[in-house]
Amino acid sequence: MAGKPVRPTNAIDQTRRMLSLVTYLRERPGARIEDVARAFGITEDELVSDLDVLPMCGTSFRGGDLLDIDTDGERIWWHNPAALGADAAEPLRLAADEATALLVAARAVSTLPGLREGDRQALLRATAKVEAAAGEAAGASSRLSVTFESEGGVFADVDRAISERRRLWIRYYSPARDEVTEREIDPIRLVSVGHTYVEAWCYRSEGRRTFRLDRVAEIRVLDEPSAPPEVELRDLSEGLVQPAAEDPEVVVEVGPGGRWVAEYYPHDSADELPDGGLRITLRTPDPASLRRLALRLGPDGRIVSPPELADSARRAAREALAAYDGIEGSGG
Repeated sequence: MAGKPVRPTNAIDQTRRMLSLVTYLRERPGARIEDVARAFGITEDELVSDLDVLPMCGTSFRGGDLLDIDTDGERIWWHNPAALGADAAEPLRLAADEATALLVAARAVSTLPGLREGDRQALLRATAKVEAAAGEAAGASSRLSVTFESEGGVFADVDRAISERRRLWIRYYSPARDEVTEREIDPIRLVSVGHTYVEAWCYRSEGRRTFRLDRVAEIRVLDEPSAPPEVELRDLSEGLVQPAAEDPEVVVEVGPGGRWVAEYYPHDSADELPDGGLRITLRTPDPASLRRLALRLGPDGRIVSPPELADSARRAAREALAAYDGIEGSGG
């Protein structure tokens, strides 16, 4: 059985682990999955997830000399360790575009706020070595720079809070309610499922919640220690939104123009209707959040049940139309 992680893993720790994993596997051909997971203090599922990424890594951005690593479900096999090690037939050489991309990325990461100083200095030392080795090929990199969007600063603060086990204060925008709320959260881990999220214990909701980083309007790392309750990390391989069986059931009927709802929202069933539409049954912990979906669908869909939610959606639609008519009537 998969072991439990020693503590939640942040992005930088995961990178360190995967670099160590390469050396570990090189010295232990045919290592057993359970032994490797135990050695790194992670679950077997987390290890397999790392192994899915490693074959995309190598010594060339063009796809050559990638790590040929796979598993039969019990043991891990690395088929070309010699091609990438100290005994490789040829020394590593970077083309001009490879050196430029590597140096620009390294300098950009070194400027991220919240990056631990030890990591920053190690990255700068490695950058200087690459620049010296690349010679003239590195010249173009000095004329290029990368500026991260605001999400980068939020990511760095969350990552630092996880590393230092500190609480966060955030102002967060919820599109479902169209409101901004202030919350204190104990971050558990960063996850990427299409967008980047922080999974955390939220004191406002008194439960585990997931916050999308690009919806964080403001963030502060607090002095209070982070102490989230012991929770089992969810398997997100099936997606971020995974309704529970006890969540309220909602039935939505959509026309042909609203069939996309079945692709976007996890659902229990989607039955064909005679007009080419669908009758979709889904579950959500917050049925009221689907009112915005009903307004967005317009004539292409309607909420069927529960009745109180259907009535609420109709009232919201009437209020929106009344407000629009008022603007037109005033010549706005």
